[in-house]
Amino acid sequence: MTGYDLAGMNTTLRPEESPAWLQTLVSRATEGNLISGFEQPAPAHQRRSAVLMLYSGTSLSDASVLLTHRTPTMRSHSGQVAFPGGRVDPEDTSPVDTALREAWEETGLDRRTVTPLAQLGELAIRATGNPVVPVLGYWQEPKELTVVSPEENDDIFRAPISELVNPANRFIVRMGNWQGPAFWHRGYVVWGFTAGVLAATIRAAGWEEPWNPMGIDLATALRSSRNGEQR
Repeated sequence: MTGYDLAGMNTTLRPEESPAWLQTLVSRATEGNLISGFEQPAPAHQRRSAVLMLYSGTSLSDASVLLTHRTPTMRSHSGQVAFPGGRVDPEDTSPVDTALREAWEETGLDRRTVTPLAQLGELAIRATGNPVVPVLGYWQEPKELTVVSPEENDDIFRAPISELVNPANRFIVRMGNWQGPAFWHRGYVVWGFTAGVLAATIRAAGWEEPWNPMGIDLATALRSSRNGEQR
């Protein structure tokens, strides 16, 4: 981890530098038709955030995406698996700047090692309606990251795309009248906003394999996981 973040630097989107295996995803994101099925943020909601979807790998066979596990004692989204990211600060120059700054604060990621590729439109968090902007990035030479903000995250890992698209790791979680996509990974249940974005990008990129959308009660799934969520 560098001792400081280079705020405002390396925020220009460079989709032309996308590796071949990411080009379909980046093209769909640039065209603005990557994700559907999310609620649009309400205009009154001003608690805007950005998250970094950071991919690495030389080909789809060794591709991965960076994820974190939020500390179970957090006030919001506690125990959930999430992309690095957080709320927009007044000093941030763009959602890309926000996503890179937050990733540095949470994981120690050096923004100079990231190639920003595309910025998605605002998506709403289901529970709050607050808008979030996902930013796609490529990490050509990934480094080992450690937890630097234990009050926020207690685990940082790169999830292989091959495991996320494996039909054995995919299912649907249900909570009351709501249901959504989910993934098993490393003993965690990935669900909610993060799983919804992952599922949409996997489908848009053409990586999806046929899978059985078996429904599981969310609370039941969480009890058998290492998330540490209380529901």
